[in-house]
Amino acid sequence: MAKKSASSGKSSIRKSSGQSRTDSRKKEIPSTGGGETTATTDLPPASSQLDEKLTIVGIGASAGGLEAIEAFFQQMDPASGMAFVLVQHLDPTHKSILSELVGRFSKMPVQEITQSMQVEPNHVYVIPPNRDLAILNNRLQLLDPTGPRHLRLSIDYFFRSLAQEAGDLAVGIVLSGTGTDGTLGVRAIKGEGGLVLVQDPETAAYDGMPRSAIATGLADAILQPAEMARQLLAYAHNAIFPHNVPSGVSPESKDDRERLLVLLRAQTGYDFSLYKESTITRRIVRRMTINGIDNEADFIRLLQQSPAEVDALWKEFLIRVTQFFRDPEAFDALGKDVIPTLLRSKGREEEIRIWVPACSTGEEVYSIAMLIYENLNKLGENRDIQIFATDIDQSALEIARAGIYPENIASDVSKERLSRFFSKNKDTYVVGKELRRMLIFSRHDVIKDPPFSRIDLVSCRNLLIYMKPELQSRVLGLFHYALIETGFLMLGSSETTGAAQELFTEYDRKLHLYQQKPRAIAGNSRLPYSGFFHSM
Repeated sequence: MAKKSASSGKSSIRKSSGQSRTDSRKKEIPSTGGGETTATTDLPPASSQLDEKLTIVGIGASAGGLEAIEAFFQQMDPASGMAFVLVQHLDPTHKSILSELVGRFSKMPVQEITQSMQVEPNHVYVIPPNRDLAILNNRLQLLDPTGPRHLRLSIDYFFRSLAQEAGDLAVGIVLSGTGTDGTLGVRAIKGEGGLVLVQDPETAAYDGMPRSAIATGLADAILQPAEMARQLLAYAHNAIFPHNVPSGVSPESKDDRERLLVLLRAQTGYDFSLYKESTITRRIVRRMTINGIDNEADFIRLLQQSPAEVDALWKEFLIRVTQFFRDPEAFDALGKDVIPTLLRSKGREEEIRIWVPACSTGEEVYSIAMLIYENLNKLGENRDIQIFATDIDQSALEIARAGIYPENIASDVSKERLSRFFSKNKDTYVVGKELRRMLIFSRHDVIKDPPFSRIDLVSCRNLLIYMKPELQSRVLGLFHYALIETGFLMLGSSETTGAAQELFTEYDRKLHLYQQKPRAIAGNSRLPYSGFFHSM
């Protein structure tokens, strides 16, 4: 039975962001281990393949999950308009009767998945034994599992694929089970703006999977399975009508929005007024919905009365989703090209200085440290390396400093790197001393606080995308100041230096790698403020 130590944290469900999903984009069958992908395709606009109004619910369960699954489907409306995909850990040596069992208490058609099965609303799809599952072009794809049986993470595998396919219409539900499967998938779904529900550990027969998912801090609600069904129905109503959530701020609500941001700045010290309105609106609507409030004026009154809600809203604005070697192709170029170039350009006695702002929980920071260590090992050299890893979220920094991650990271980190840089402790991996000694973690606001200086490489991935162009320009000016001449800048896959392109040259456009232009060529760097700068 579950260990009874977590309190129930129940809440309503947020509305869909209403974000368009009709853009052309590249999709992949997700990683099968070590950060590699098994298939890639360039797709036409998503609207030609996937009903934009279809919410797809991925349900992950393991030991003790059948009881929770039954309670969930007994309360689910058979005409909800959603599709349900059940990923249950199954004995690979026996024929599964799970679809038959689920069919007894679901009022919807239940099918065991076959290759390329089309996903339709008001249907339940059940994974067969000994297979991994992905979704591409609204069809379910079965794949042979990789790795030893005890390391197969079928829930993570599907959740990541679902996040990429369905975006903000993806729902991930984590039910009873041992281990940590589903934790990385929860991060992926949250990163795309989807919904995450986790079974209350107090009601789970085995609480390992729920507790691991809850520990990410990304669960939208922690509920009993029957309550999940009722709350999900309310969510689905909003999700299939995305126009219910405005993408911007109407003239009549502009004053309320300004009051809200001023209040948030006064109580937290952080100014989000130059973040994109669509980003701010989604976060605010999310908190309003959780609190059962339908207008910003009432929400402002709640913020004035509740410091806890101010803190919750502030954390809602923070970007906390990351993974080891996120965007493997870019990190491959970093390790094989950029870092060797940096090492060749510096004397053996010179310090290599790297800054990773908005480092979140540290996965990408440690990824860079691994690449540096590997390059130094090839050269047989021992250099002075300092990596400054900064973030404004103290709780995320505490996770990064601890360097303890779920065993699921085996999906992103190769066996060789796990063996070299981590030690295994039950169902977690712990970062070793050879990486830790390179890192300095500190709380730092990239917008407000003085920048570091004499930096050889800045890696700031997936932060600028949330900012308005004027703020992007200011931050890029700050990075230009922080970098040495011809120092490197690494941005996220959807980011460019367009807001300050005169300050940087393209080193690799495809991989979003740039070099600082010498100040004599670029002119004066545009700093967001004057004052003293970090020289540590």
